[in-house]
Amino acid sequence: MRPLLGVVALVTLVSLVSLVSPGLACPAPCSCSTKKNGRLLAECAYRELRDVPRGLSANITILTLSANRLGRLGRASLAEAPELQSLWLGYNRISSVEPGAFAALPHLKNLDLSHNRLADFPWQDLRNLSALQILKLSNNRLAAVPRGALAGLRELRSLWLNDNELATLARGTFEGLPALAQLQLFHNPFDCSCKLFWLKEWAHGSSAVLSGAGSTLCAAPAGLRGRPVTDIPGALCVPPSAQLTYLSGPRDGPTLTLHCSVAGSPPPEIRWRIRTAARRVDIRGPTAARDRGGAEGGRQRFVAFKNGTMAIPDFGKEDEGTYTCLAVNDVGTRDVSVNVALAGSANPAEELPRDDPQAGHAGGHGCAEGGQPHPSAAAEKLVIVYHVPGRARSGAGAREFRLGILPLALGLLLW
Repeated sequence: MRPLLGVVALVTLVSLVSLVSPGLACPAPCSCSTKKNGRLLAECAYRELRDVPRGLSANITILTLSANRLGRLGRASLAEAPELQSLWLGYNRISSVEPGAFAALPHLKNLDLSHNRLADFPWQDLRNLSALQILKLSNNRLAAVPRGALAGLRELRSLWLNDNELATLARGTFEGLPALAQLQLFHNPFDCSCKLFWLKEWAHGSSAVLSGAGSTLCAAPAGLRGRPVTDIPGALCVPPSAQLTYLSGPRDGPTLTLHCSVAGSPPPEIRWRIRTAARRVDIRGPTAARDRGGAEGGRQRFVAFKNGTMAIPDFGKEDEGTYTCLAVNDVGTRDVSVNVALAGSANPAEELPRDDPQAGHAGGHGCAEGGQPHPSAAAEKLVIVYHVPGRARSGAGAREFRLGILPLALGLLLW
């Protein structure tokens, strides 16, 4: 009888403690306590757990689940603990995290998922974690970090991405992280093509410490294998440059011909962007391309050749607009534009379409790296294409045509 009374008394005591201190409610596999700073800790490490335990207190702030057998995190796995500030999930077997699993933890400051089996991560959840200071994703199987995935983490101080399967990183991956002090990227199979050249420049200009920089090595190409990522030779990667010139067309009709000369390493791809009152055409190189949209009788409107030449046969009023050549390589983009109008148009400069408020003003739209204006960018120029009547193909008529285009060609060649 006495042992039974003792058990009843113990159950009653536990119930009273739970009522008096509901913050200490704790799942059976874990031990819970209150830290000196008032934070509530649920210690569930080394418990052979296969799932996040149920029954967590709603105001728990620290949850340790390291060194268990967790295989996945569902969207609702952490729904009972919206006040979490620190979540330790390292040394598990997690291969899947459902999107939304972390999105409802706006107070989270520390997230450790290192030493798991993640090939993917719900990067979109980071948009809600503006308080995050430490993110550990090391020793996983991540092969990519999406462009802009880390944007908005202005409090992030330490980022661990080492020991993954990253071959490259998108330009600007670590921009917009003003508090970043420590970055770990070592032991990744980086392909040190010019797509990764930006990382070298970022590392040299950033106040963040690239931990283990001597172990952050190129795995490819063969000529750079074993060389630090921060030591990619600059001569191999040169931002593109572009120059747009006007070429006189055949005398038997008003054909507009533009030529875009580009340079850079690797050799830039040439693209064209055409904006007229009726059309928005984008032509990508490097092979010849045509656009017949809106042309009467199947007349070719725009013909772009891989040598950088653009021709508009039978140039007419409907073809007036802005013609832009873009030079694109792995290091950056450079673009140069020219406004074109037909002779005889009333106020042609005012009628030309504008893509943005800066069009037609000094400064142009050139950019060498990271979207920054190129120092040599020039103002867009107005070209008047003179219509040459068929009967005026020699003598004074021909001289008039040549004199008309001469200042235009000179104006475009002066950079």
